[in-house]
Amino acid sequence: MRGAKSAKWVAGAAIIALAATACGGGDKDGDKGAGKAGGTFRFGVTEPTAIDPYNAQESEGMLVAHNLFTGLYGVKVDGKLVPTLAESATTSEDGKTWTFKIKSGTKFTNGEPVDAESFIRGWTRVAAKASASDVAYHMAGIAGYEDLNTGKSAKFAGLTAPDATTLKVTLSEGDFEFDKKTVHAVFSPVPKVAGAADNKAFNDAPIGNGPFKMQGSWQHNKSITLVRNDDYGLTKAKLDKVEISILNPANSSNLEYQGFQSGTFDWARMPTPQLPVAKAKYEAKKQWLEMDSSGVNYLVAFNQNAPLNTPDARKAISYAIDREAIAKGVFQGMMKPATSVLPPSFSEVYQEGVCTTCAKQDKVKAKELAAKSGLKPGTVLNFGYNTGAGHEEWVQAIAQQLKDVLGLNVKLNGKPFKEALAEQQDKKTAGLWRSAWGADYPTADNFLFPLLATGSINEDKEGKALGDNRGRYSNPKYDELLKKARATKDSAARAKIYQEAEKLAIDTDQGLIPLWKRSQYRLANTTKFSNVAMNFFEDPNLAEITLK
Repeated sequence: MRGAKSAKWVAGAAIIALAATACGGGDKDGDKGAGKAGGTFRFGVTEPTAIDPYNAQESEGMLVAHNLFTGLYGVKVDGKLVPTLAESATTSEDGKTWTFKIKSGTKFTNGEPVDAESFIRGWTRVAAKASASDVAYHMAGIAGYEDLNTGKSAKFAGLTAPDATTLKVTLSEGDFEFDKKTVHAVFSPVPKVAGAADNKAFNDAPIGNGPFKMQGSWQHNKSITLVRNDDYGLTKAKLDKVEISILNPANSSNLEYQGFQSGTFDWARMPTPQLPVAKAKYEAKKQWLEMDSSGVNYLVAFNQNAPLNTPDARKAISYAIDREAIAKGVFQGMMKPATSVLPPSFSEVYQEGVCTTCAKQDKVKAKELAAKSGLKPGTVLNFGYNTGAGHEEWVQAIAQQLKDVLGLNVKLNGKPFKEALAEQQDKKTAGLWRSAWGADYPTADNFLFPLLATGSINEDKEGKALGDNRGRYSNPKYDELLKKARATKDSAARAKIYQEAEKLAIDTDQGLIPLWKRSQYRLANTTKFSNVAMNFFEDPNLAEITLK
């Protein structure tokens, strides 16, 4: 799960405490960049949902997929789009037809060529009904998606390959930022051997075309090991190996921090209470990284089920939260309250204060709206969160505020990340869920469509939400605004329409509840490695790290 960026990102949005390269740093031949080759970089994650691009989605799985596969475009830490396999992209006057010229001569690690057909193969595999991909909706704008996704067709009508290096994409509606969406791993090419999406051998040991390749298969709940792809067609990685330990989700951030302190890991997140201590210890050693990333932390409010199935009920919850007190207390000043769903780094569209209820705790208004909506004292409110990732303290603080201000009977429901994501999909789920969204690609649409559009609910026949709109917010006027924005060629005019859509969903309807701007903190072993930084996705920039 993660988000997006647009052409107008502010280069200074990212604050990186370490000296770091953000964009590769190779020399002219692409193979002899500064820094020594070699070394094994080690860190921990929790069990991914998938590392195969057909269903890679949360931060852990996307980290692996992004290093195994290279698509048409990448993205720098400041949100600038970077051509990778795309030599050029052209679009029609109405934004419905895109033509990509693909670099020739690159190949998958099994020797198969990467050509236009391999992109069509990969995208078709994702969108096919049998794949039941949670992230297929990113392709929903391509003509023929619905027929393919519902099983009416086995082909993706909107994709053609006039020749080996030309990929032509026909969209059902105009979208002048479609090229940016191809940064998502779901748009990766795959070799013929990938087969259908239920190919377990490929699911656990994907054969890609990225800077790294698998060493053996994914050892579920134990480890994933990557090694450098020496035949990579672009700038080659320097690290010999990447060892990813899969940690107990009940206390993963503690285990990461302990692993870094003991020398087991070269990269780590930290439990929230340990952040100030860790900063004091490691900043002086130049092993502390911090970044105001392109993301937002928020509460999913389940819009279709009581007790939060009215805007007034959701606004009552938002008004009852004292974000500033939690930011200063629990986070000790290391988080900043959010008043929008789009991050400040989206400078063209960012609107400080668009969420009126987020600006300041207002107990009187909270009680008035709660009474109006039937959110009476004693009402049971389920509040879900994923365990082991440092959320326990602030979740408990919000729960206490909701009890104190509104008298609600808040039931905390902590689960491992994978189970938490699954429970959110259930149509019967009600109440609140802690959540966060980091950009997958550089456009505001990457927040506003996945999190709030009706099309991103993407229910299957059992009613399970396969998309990322887990709160099931739905407003036809909002959906129309997104379509209008996509089809607007002028970037300034497009931004205004996105702003109108955000105000409708976040202020008028309170479709979700923003909490914090997304500041990220990591520890990195800069004693042994150079060029270590957080990338656009808040992950270690593995393909750019070198030995000292």
